[in-house]
Amino acid sequence: MLDEAPFFPHVAEGPGNVCAYWIYAEDKVRLRIAHWQHEGIPKGTVFLFQGRTENIEKYGRTAEALHAAGYAAFAIDWRGQGLSDRLTDDRMTGHVVQFSDYQKDVEAMIKAAESLDLPKPWYLLGHSLGACVGLRAIIEGLPVSACVFTAPLWGINLSTFQRLAAWPVSWAAQFVGKGHLYAPGTRGESYVLHTAFDDNRLTHDPDMYQYYINISESLVDQQIGGPSMGWLFQALKETRSLSKLPSPDIPCITFCGAEDSIVAIPAVRDRMARWPRGSFELVENARHDVLHEIPHIRDELLDKIINLFSNDKAINLQPPSQARTVAQNG
Repeated sequence: MLDEAPFFPHVAEGPGNVCAYWIYAEDKVRLRIAHWQHEGIPKGTVFLFQGRTENIEKYGRTAEALHAAGYAAFAIDWRGQGLSDRLTDDRMTGHVVQFSDYQKDVEAMIKAAESLDLPKPWYLLGHSLGACVGLRAIIEGLPVSACVFTAPLWGINLSTFQRLAAWPVSWAAQFVGKGHLYAPGTRGESYVLHTAFDDNRLTHDPDMYQYYINISESLVDQQIGGPSMGWLFQALKETRSLSKLPSPDIPCITFCGAEDSIVAIPAVRDRMARWPRGSFELVENARHDVLHEIPHIRDELLDKIINLFSNDKAINLQPPSQARTVAQNG
């Protein structure tokens, strides 16, 4: 039996049929997971791999859309964020010792999914950091039939000067035992609570941005701020390592907002050009959180995601070299 964990459905605004549990990774880090059950005969279960700074509740509306399409959903708070164990004395620091530790979280999540007998087939929807963790997990055998990535962190959007500085500075900080300190230019505060809507890099949708604010104000203890020097160094290492590996041979769609200023879109293009059954779509007039964009963009992308999951056995994706652009209408 899994121990029940707290969850806040009134904040998440997702399906009411949700249960949260505590699980433990092999290194004894306590993690929170949540399962949105489907009351009918589900078409499968979608694993939601969240981005850096996010918590499970933020995926309530996405779980609602998946639920309406016939799917159960299963999400996790990565170590160091949400209600999972924090790794530094400062709870606002986004920190991880090494990126391979996230795979320990994935392994614990799979064991829990098996224990809960979650309906198969399983699918993956990974955003930003979750897409980085998810790509590694699939390469190492995560048993999903198809996957979707949004704004995948397969490269960090840095200028040439920033990149040249980031490697030695972050390495040195970790080497001398200062890896827990904030990366330059970041601090220990919630992004959405300290950034006006007009200045935000996440979405054009004011309703969604207010949704973020409501979650952050309601669940203060689940928020984190900027990444640590150690997290930055490990992210640089992991994205470089992943770039050298072949793509998995499962159906995949990847979406990036044309206005995304957080991830390196060229790295995403390169990956998807090497994905045998993969398709890349650049979404015009969209920022980092493409699934939380204005309604018609969000609805169009969700339709494509559901179509992929519904037809993963016989999907006919266009060649990666012909990656198309999703235009905003109106």
